[in-house]
Order: sequence, then structure tokens, then C-alpha cells
Amino acid sequence: MDIRFYRTFWGCKSSYMQFADEARADGYDGLEAPVPLDRSKQAELRSALDEYGFDLIAEICTAGSYVPERRATPAQHREDFLRKLEAIHRFGARQINCMAGCDAWPLAQSLELFDELITLAAQAGIPISFETHRSRTLFTPWVARDMALQLPELYFTCDFSHWCVVCERLIDTEDDVLEVISPRARHIHGRVGYDQGPQVPHPAAPEYAEALAAHQRWWEQCWAQMQNAGLKACTLTPEFGPDGYLHHQPFTDMPVGDLRQINRWMLQTEREHFTQWKNGR
Repeated sequence: MDIRFYRTFWGCKSSYMQFADEARADGYDGLEAPVPLDRSKQAELRSALDEYGFDLIAEICTAGSYVPERRATPAQHREDFLRKLEAIHRFGARQINCMAGCDAWPLAQSLELFDELITLAAQAGIPISFETHRSRTLFTPWVARDMALQLPELYFTCDFSHWCVVCERLIDTEDDVLEVISPRARHIHGRVGYDQGPQVPHPAAPEYAEALAAHQRWWEQCWAQMQNAGLKACTLTPEFGPDGYLHHQPFTDMPVGDLRQINRWMLQTEREHFTQWKNGR
């Protein structure tokens, strides 16, 4: 099994072509981004992908952005998903990473929606995994576990940094949950969280070495299960981002790090980490 790295479009303000140009320079194998609904923007994204021979992991956020519209109904989530799925189906993508549902829903409501979304994606012939994201249905390890136990075709985009915040601890305490989740892992978001936040200021900082090592343990568990499932390649998106995730200095509002550099460090570190893991260290 090999590994492929994807550059996140989250927070990017440049053109698709510049975004892809930087991704190639930094060593990525593809891009992770929503497929725009505007046809001219789709053409721009397609040109950037073709120029560098990249493939795409397409993002879908149902009924809102990363945080859902609080009063959106399951039917509205489904309709929004279907609209975006149709655009992706026409455009083409390696797989879909979906942020779906709402953290405030009862489990039965989430199960019904996810069952529908899994079926719709299967009908479109596009592999889909659902992100373990705060504000969404899969915002805690225990909800994700209970969903997985009832939906055999539910696969995960594992962003464990979100769970560190929700649990207010590194989740080594939840081995039983990881045993259920890791066989369903199909994509990883390589961001390092800690007990008080979803993003450490810099994963290379020695004061966050324990948090980095913990995430790497969990990723190894996912890689082992992906390999057992016969996957030819696994995918990882270094996903340090803006929007309050990146720490800023008080009063000056200056960021404490450069996101492109941080994500490039994460890519290089995890490429080496994966090689060591694959070769049995």
C-alpha cells in the first residue's frame, strides 16, 4: 500500500491554478476541494487539475459550510447533498469527503440521513467517507461508533483533532472506539489537536510532541486496517487551517506560523513516518 497526499483548499484565496502550482512545488499528489457549482469555476478547477496531473478529493458540506445551519431539516441536508453530488458526478473525483448532519440531532435521525446519503453516493459510483467533524453528526467518538455499528457501509474521514477538543483529552482512552472506527477509515486529515484545541500552533514544537505522537499512533492503526482491507493506496490531507484554528498573537493579531509551511512540514513528516511504518521501522 502506498500513500498519496492532498492539499486542502480550505482558506485559500488564490486562483485554482496558483493553488495547484504551489501544491506541485510542495510535493502533493492531488487536491482536496469542493467542486464549485458555477460551470466557469469548474472549468478553472479542471484546468488546474489537468495541468499538473492531479486528482481530486471532493468535499461536500450539507446544509451550510463546515458548521451546518442549525435549523436545517434532514430533507434539506439530503437535497443539498444531492445537488452537490450531481456536480461532482459530472466533474469527476477520486472520492468524496462529506461533512453531514448536525450534532444536536437524535441518533435515529442521523442514521436515516446517513443511510440515504451512502445509497446516493453508491448509485453515483463514487466512494464516500464522512468526516469526524465538530458541529456535525460524527462530533464524538461514541456517536461515530454507534453509527458505524448500525451502518455497515459507513466509512470515515478520520480527523481525530476534533475529538481531542470534544473529549478534552487525547483519545488513547478510547481504544474500544478506535477498534470500531479504524477498519472503516478511508481518508485521514493530518491535523494535530490537543486537549484544549483542534490545532496545535506548530506540530514540530517540542511542547506538542506528545500530541503529535498520539495522532501518529491512531493514523498507524488506520493504515494497518486500510492495508488489511486491500487498499492499494491510502490518502492523507495535511489540514492545518485558518478561521480561528491558527493561533494569533494578542493585540497585533499576527499569526504565529505560516500555514503553507506548516502543512508542508506535515506532508514531509508523514511521508517519512509512513515509510518507516511500512518498512516496520
